[in-house]
Amino acid sequence: MQFGIFSVGDVTTDPTTGYTVTEYERIKSMVAIAQKAEEVGLDVFATGEHHNPPFVPSSPTTLLGFIAATTKRLILSTSTTLITTNDPVKIAEDFAMLQHLADGRVDVMMGRGNTGPVYPWFGKDIRQGIELAVENYALLHRLWREDVVDWSGRFRTPLQGFQSTPRPLDGVPPFVWHGSIRSPEIAEQAAYYGDGFFANNIFWPKEHYMRLISLYRQRFEHYGHGTADQAIVGLGGQAFMRKNSQDAVNEFRPYFDNAPVYGHGPSMEDFTAQTPLTVGSPQEVIDKYASMRDSFGDYQRQLFLMDHAGLPLKTVLEQLDLLGEEVVPVLRREFAADRPAHVPDAPTHASLLQAKLTQQSAGIGSAGSATGESVSGSALVDASSPSVKAVE
Repeated sequence: MQFGIFSVGDVTTDPTTGYTVTEYERIKSMVAIAQKAEEVGLDVFATGEHHNPPFVPSSPTTLLGFIAATTKRLILSTSTTLITTNDPVKIAEDFAMLQHLADGRVDVMMGRGNTGPVYPWFGKDIRQGIELAVENYALLHRLWREDVVDWSGRFRTPLQGFQSTPRPLDGVPPFVWHGSIRSPEIAEQAAYYGDGFFANNIFWPKEHYMRLISLYRQRFEHYGHGTADQAIVGLGGQAFMRKNSQDAVNEFRPYFDNAPVYGHGPSMEDFTAQTPLTVGSPQEVIDKYASMRDSFGDYQRQLFLMDHAGLPLKTVLEQLDLLGEEVVPVLRREFAADRPAHVPDAPTHASLLQAKLTQQSAGIGSAGSATGESVSGSALVDASSPSVKAVE
């Protein structure tokens, strides 16, 4: 089980002081937060991708490349990479380069984002968002697995005899998570390729995400990647902690009430009752997240949003101390208890490389391709491309 944090990189005024950090300060704070995550024993740091104020992470691979140079163990990811508006050729090259610089400590989360205006800024039509996600990822998947690609589609110029460089480290592409908060088509896409599905369940009641994850698991098994409970699932989360629960509530309330995403909406009490947001003591966070398995089954990655809504860097670092020292060690034990042996861990570069070498010695196709073996070691079926329509 992997635990980590993800950042949306917002620049938000601190409602308790009126101070707004500069873009420079916010970018530097994200680096400090990633370094702290490694220090306290977390596994993953992930950054969003945004091209509009009040957000700063418009170039995730630049940020992650710098963090790679200042860390040794942390897995570096995105949350998300915009598969709809980025050129898949550039994604292939950028993340392969990052793989080499980070010695393989890289994976990537594909998504469509939550900002409509970004589409025309990059010459795309938001009404084609699902189609763009399907076609662009189909190309990216090939670019990482085939040395020379001939390709034509609807949304970019054809490729003839094209080879992206550098090639993925050790011939092993970064593991891909497909992130979604609402779209069954994306769950279908993740299942078709045998990739991971990340349900960023920080806004809506759990029943909505239970349906999405159940669909993904069923289709993962349908495509022959393994049993439904072997599907690779990640979840989002949010927490704010103090030793005393009421102190946490009192301190976090002004930040919640003025947050750019959910501020001036539901009360903090209503929001915590219906979503993973937990404001209270470390034990309350442990209790809430230990119960996630009851709703979603055994899963592989839990990421927390900790640095948002104008919280000062000092406060965020204190939160990471509590998360890493008091919460995550207990959750690791809780999730390991009674975990079936056949349920895989989250894939890493090392595990994917080992799977590739095992397959090569057995004369099986390349790891993670549409023919060969899945990350769970089960043979894949030869199936047509996932539909952009509603799944069966």
